Amino acid sequence: MCGIFGFIGNRAAAPLLVEGLRRLEYRGYDSSGIVVRNGDLQVYKKVGKVSELSKILPNHIEGNSGIAHTRWATHGGVTDSNAHPHLSENGDVAVVHNGIIDNARGIRKRLEDRGFELKSETDSEALVHMITIGLDSGQEPLEAVRQTLNRLSGTWGLCVLFKEHDMIICARNGSPLILGQGDGESFISSDPHALSRHTQNIFFLEDGDMAVINKDGIDISRLEGGSSSTSMTVIEDDWGEADMAGYPHFMLKEIHEQPEALRRCISGRLDRANGSAKLGGLKLEPVRLRSAPHVRLIGCGTALNACKIGQLAIESLARIPAVAHVASEFRYNDPVINPNAIHFAVSQSGETADTLSAVKEIQLKGGDVHGIVNVVGSTIARLCGQGVYIHSGPEQAVASTKAFTNMVASLLLFALRIGRTRSFSRERGRSIIDDFQKIPDLMENYLSNPGPIDEAVELLKEAKSVLFLGRGLSAPVASEGALKLMEIAYIPCLAYPAGEMKHGPIALLEEGSPVVVIAPNDRHREKTISSMHECKARGAKIILIHEEGDSISEEADVSIAIPKCDSILTPLLSVVPTQLIAYKVALALGCDVDRPRNLAKSVTVE
Repeated sequence: MCGIFGFIGNRAAAPLLVEGLRRLEYRGYDSSGIVVRNGDLQVYKKVGKVSELSKILPNHIEGNSGIAHTRWATHGGVTDSNAHPHLSENGDVAVVHNGIIDNARGIRKRLEDRGFELKSETDSEALVHMITIGLDSGQEPLEAVRQTLNRLSGTWGLCVLFKEHDMIICARNGSPLILGQGDGESFISSDPHALSRHTQNIFFLEDGDMAVINKDGIDISRLEGGSSSTSMTVIEDDWGEADMAGYPHFMLKEIHEQPEALRRCISGRLDRANGSAKLGGLKLEPVRLRSAPHVRLIGCGTALNACKIGQLAIESLARIPAVAHVASEFRYNDPVINPNAIHFAVSQSGETADTLSAVKEIQLKGGDVHGIVNVVGSTIARLCGQGVYIHSGPEQAVASTKAFTNMVASLLLFALRIGRTRSFSRERGRSIIDDFQKIPDLMENYLSNPGPIDEAVELLKEAKSVLFLGRGLSAPVASEGALKLMEIAYIPCLAYPAGEMKHGPIALLEEGSPVVVIAPNDRHREKTISSMHECKARGAKIILIHEEGDSISEEADVSIAIPKCDSILTPLLSVVPTQLIAYKVALALGCDVDRPRNLAKSVTVE
């Protein structure tokens, strides 16, 4: 959510700013704007997509420095005046800001008492006026920004542009900000991949860092004073251009990229000789794996569903207690942390604010945390310093697909690794690995002939609500399927372990109610059939995802077959039809598949 891009150099800034915003569109936003320094500070901002902003821009804008922003509304509605950048009353200072200022209400009140006329409802506008007060009192730009930040509580990724000074000042506290150093030019972004086409020389600002940026260099200091230890990193992982490669939407493209993404994730990590997995980035020796009292997995949304699958797989293969936690609740529940336990923070972006807070809570209480993330150099990856990159490549659609399957695959690899140090045999490990290696090909085979998805769409597109059911490893898959349909088609969905359906949700069923059931041919099969019968007795229509050749298909109104595989690996295949169903239902309802309303790809505020 909320993207920042900035540039200072010898080239025209405006085209670079707009292009930078386009590369940040996948994060989710509802308005955008730019400000360019060219004698004055010229601000242009507009509700809607970056394409709407482009329509109001002049054909040519002079100026070699500027900052830009995509906003996801928090304080104040979706309006042009609430969009960033915010400009001071005298037009001398402009600000873009990611994050939330907790004490903004009191600051706004004091500014109004001093005679300032606030033009927006945002917390961010207060910053530009506070900085102006500092400048008017004779402070230098860096000191004015520093004194302003010292009066704030909250989070910020902040960029400040000045009419009278050829520089941009940046600061970070809890919201990602990355600086790029080119040849005679410098860049700013909230996301490293927006910088990759310009430079591989990157500074990842840490919380408490401030930076003065000009075309000749970057000077990083600390909010409390003194120099910063933040140093340059050379990023070799270039995600490249966002290209739909002939697909009508990024989501459909990314669904079809899952086989290749999974190959990248497991390549070199399957140890068939020992029936185990190689995960050197975890830095966990066998003695630590054998002695750990339990495993905790922490995530939000799709990552949480992956954690739930990981929890069940770890307990099954390693016979060690494991639990999946909702990251947004974790630190507020004052958790008891055992330093000997193994903790995982799971996040596609590596910037999820709730998950990041949970990591800090664990570390504060003496535990260490391993990251399972997609974005190289992201905050969670750097804070943990150990973990697994899932190697999904760029995921542009807000609704996660290939990152989910790779998160699950990474956790299954860990389950193999810890299981082999504890309880199960090399032969069982080899059997799982043999099937694991086949999964990408099985995915491709399924995607080439996905079955009667359109029939399922007909049952779902007019539904008042949809119930998703599964047992065992398929219960989190049901949750993920429900989340996808809810996210992009805006249909209310409930996901339950199938046995729990009779403890409440069955009251929602009436004639024609659609129920999506995930039922691979595992030890839960017969009980799942019983739950289906209970639904059918109330007039429900069953959309069943099952293994090829299984006679359970006779129980369904719409039967979608997936390839057979080892039961521990079934989530990697059974989730794919739910992704296609969500995509096609959203398409049938005329929804914006890649940019669902109110949602952001990278949730960087709590």
